[in-house]
Amino acid sequence: MTWSLDLSFWQLFFLIIDYSIKIIAVGFVPEGRRPSNSTAWLLAILVLPVIGLPLFLLMGSPYINRRRHRIQQEANERLEDISARTPDHPKDILSAEVESVIKLNRELTGFPALIGHNLGLHADYDECIRAIAAAVDRAEKYVSIEVYIQSWDETTDVFFQALARATARGVKVRLLLDQIGSFKYKGYSSLGNRLTEIGVDWRLMLPIQLHKGRFRRPDLRNHRKLVIIDGEVGFIGSINLIKRQYKTTDRFWIDYMVELSGPIVTAMNAVFAVDWYTESGENLPLDELPYDDAQTVDANYLQMIPSGPGYTTEPNLRMFNSLVHHAKQRLVLCSPYFVPDESLLEAVTTACYRGVDVELYVSDTADQFMVNHAQSSYYQALLEAGVHIYQFPYPYVLHSKFIITDPDDQEFNPLCMFGSSNMDPRSFGLNYETTMLVAKGDLLAQFNQLAANYRAVCHELTLEEWNQRGFVRRYVDNVMRLTSALQ
Repeated sequence: MTWSLDLSFWQLFFLIIDYSIKIIAVGFVPEGRRPSNSTAWLLAILVLPVIGLPLFLLMGSPYINRRRHRIQQEANERLEDISARTPDHPKDILSAEVESVIKLNRELTGFPALIGHNLGLHADYDECIRAIAAAVDRAEKYVSIEVYIQSWDETTDVFFQALARATARGVKVRLLLDQIGSFKYKGYSSLGNRLTEIGVDWRLMLPIQLHKGRFRRPDLRNHRKLVIIDGEVGFIGSINLIKRQYKTTDRFWIDYMVELSGPIVTAMNAVFAVDWYTESGENLPLDELPYDDAQTVDANYLQMIPSGPGYTTEPNLRMFNSLVHHAKQRLVLCSPYFVPDESLLEAVTTACYRGVDVELYVSDTADQFMVNHAQSSYYQALLEAGVHIYQFPYPYVLHSKFIITDPDDQEFNPLCMFGSSNMDPRSFGLNYETTMLVAKGDLLAQFNQLAANYRAVCHELTLEEWNQRGFVRRYVDNVMRLTSALQ
């Protein structure tokens, strides 16, 4: 007895399915997406449809779920109500060009420019965490914490002990941490219980809790870094609440936080209130955004720029591009993950071609393999245009994020942006971020000095040196570049 199997039917069936998926994908995937993102998804679907299609269905939507989108819209309406009487910016102080930049940001996010008093740029990692703990020890009413990664370890113990002391004296402490951002670090399984034991009211940001019926796109992150005390003092920057060498034992993160007081803290509070309501359902009161014309030495004119999947206009990317185009003499870019989209790459190289001295600060070796190679795939074009690429030496990871334009000459209306946002597709579209624009003030000089400190220890990558890299490095860089829009 012999067995025979005619595969012709099944071969035809699967062939029809395969081509149907590809034809539908070509017409559907590009809708509402930028070309680089569309190309990456189409490549995944066309080459590996069995893997690419499920990934696209799971993570390919450019929008968050309906509930979060609705909450963001409600928050925008509430913000409009409390800021209706607040002007876009201080009058007769800023140039028309800077006022135009502020107008753009307000149109996209609803936040005006407000006074913020600079209480210090904390660039020493351990000192920064101690400064936050010291501010918590001065709290009288409440403390709000929203930081991407948190771990109770030997470095952050001083902070969490300060929280314990705060709750013991009757201070209300609310804490948000990103689930996927934090769960892989030591002590995560017991962190929630420890926070509850000391009286902290805590919630996970963007949780995946199937046992509670909570699911969302697994590639979304709340990457914001905010600490607010009594609505009067706030910290914003790049640092996570975890020890310096949190991913490996031999790599050390370079970060900062800016400590602020004044009306701008009210805007920071509004961002936290929205995220707290999203995760807890508790509606915190939003204070009317105050207006202040104080001309003190430490007064900075600041504008909060939140971004994330709830903002379909990508306000952080538009702001980055605006600042790059604003630069006339010198442009400083610092990002651990510099993977520009077409618009940002063109803006940076164009700045070089029109005579701007452009400096880019990155790590010699990034902490993520795919991002490290995707980032370096742009070095050729950047170096050929004239960008000065400064590499922070291994084993340090330069995790600071900021942009400065024309810090050496007030005639050119210098600007600065700092906060949690990287300059990559993830921060532009998938992460919730908080970025602060500095339109005027002493923070400009302090960030310029911070860049000078980085430059003093960096190695400048030259075009000649880069052209000597091997074939394998070129190949891997190019492959990772193709996937950069999906990372």
